[in-house]
Amino acid sequence: MCGSLPPSDLLLPSERLDDLQCGGYRLIQRPDAFRFGTDSVLLADFAAPRPRTRAVDLGCGTGAIATLMAAHEPALCVDAVELQPDVADMARRSVLLNRLEERVRVFAGDMRQAHAFLGHGQYALAVCNPPYSRAGAALPSENEGVRLARHEGDLTAAGVAESAARLLKNGGRLCVIFPAPRALEMLRAMEDSGIAPKRLRTVQGMPGRAPKFLLIEGVRGGGQGLHWLPPLVLREADGSFSAEWKRIYRVR
Repeated sequence: MCGSLPPSDLLLPSERLDDLQCGGYRLIQRPDAFRFGTDSVLLADFAAPRPRTRAVDLGCGTGAIATLMAAHEPALCVDAVELQPDVADMARRSVLLNRLEERVRVFAGDMRQAHAFLGHGQYALAVCNPPYSRAGAALPSENEGVRLARHEGDLTAAGVAESAARLLKNGGRLCVIFPAPRALEMLRAMEDSGIAPKRLRTVQGMPGRAPKFLLIEGVRGGGQGLHWLPPLVLREADGSFSAEWKRIYRVR
């Protein structure tokens, strides 16, 4: 557990500390930049990292998923890749803040080139919370960091799947969260990259609502056959948080 405030040199004047609500872990973020949300928490739980394995977080942002996975599984090592150097720097300082430097490494670079500095076939698990808005489908943000995080630009579902396929061992898993209306894009991209979709779970805001997201797990070199998990409903009909939401957030 790590919960003490960082030395002054870890936090810049424009930054703040956000509580991950998990064992005292915190994240350095900027109010004017893209910040982690519920989707990151859901993906870290869905990925269910296994002990004594290596994972890679593609497009890690400020490091929420990598930190949560390391918190959930103390015997896990995570390499995190982030395109924006300033955001990667925040993630690195959060690693130091949380005293995870022996298990979490942050690299500034393009995930599509990550195999060049991380190696081929080195990981048992890859996770990615990719940009959700298709290029040209929505007005881009004036903030460059927010734009890169929310709008795919030239990073497509195919780019995510191909990047993961290069990094995963045979039998390694790719876990992503993706907008439900566009889920077929990711499923096709995974299959085209040699990653067989195997485990799926819809995410609904409330009972009876159409799913907003789909959690997808694929296996590199895996066979056919899909396993549908029960829908993940975040709130009950009365608006209160569901039992499954409380489990994921470790709320009693």
